[in-house]
Amino acid sequence: MAYDYDKLYRETPEALGAPSTVFTAFFNGLPTKRLKVLDAGCGQGRDALFIARLGHRVTGVDLSPHGIQGMLATAAQEGLDITGIAADLTAWEPQEDYDILLFDRTLHMLAAPDRRAVLARSLPHLRPGGWVLISDEKGNLEDFRRIFAAEPGAWHTEQDSRGVLFMKRA
Repeated sequence: MAYDYDKLYRETPEALGAPSTVFTAFFNGLPTKRLKVLDAGCGQGRDALFIARLGHRVTGVDLSPHGIQGMLATAAQEGLDITGIAADLTAWEPQEDYDILLFDRTLHMLAAPDRRAVLARSLPHLRPGGWVLISDEKGNLEDFRRIFAAEPGAWHTEQDSRGVLFMKRA
């Protein structure tokens, strides 16, 4: 990690601001509650906390122990269903299955082979009918599209524009 996010999270509450509108619109539009969501690269939990406040169960994974600690402290104060794991995504693998895999501007921080491997390693842990939500650098989306295209018929593109790729498993 080139930038010291752990230091940033230790020194600055809510350092990255509010969740992006593309994710808030998606989650606010879901008819189902109590979905199981993985927030990969959750930082201080800007997405995870928002999602849990809507009634979903969230697991947040981030390299920064201070980010995880801050997220869990807020979750405990509010009684939210959030699990936090301090881990390097390049070495971590989900141990359970999820309804939604969320990668909010996380994958671009990894070298190309690592970001492809993290996404590919996570996909088997998505339940049938589940969603993969990616916001990333536009130039990286082609790599992600190739990963989904390797399973023809298994995925439906729900959104693909301006650095956002939302895929639904068939």
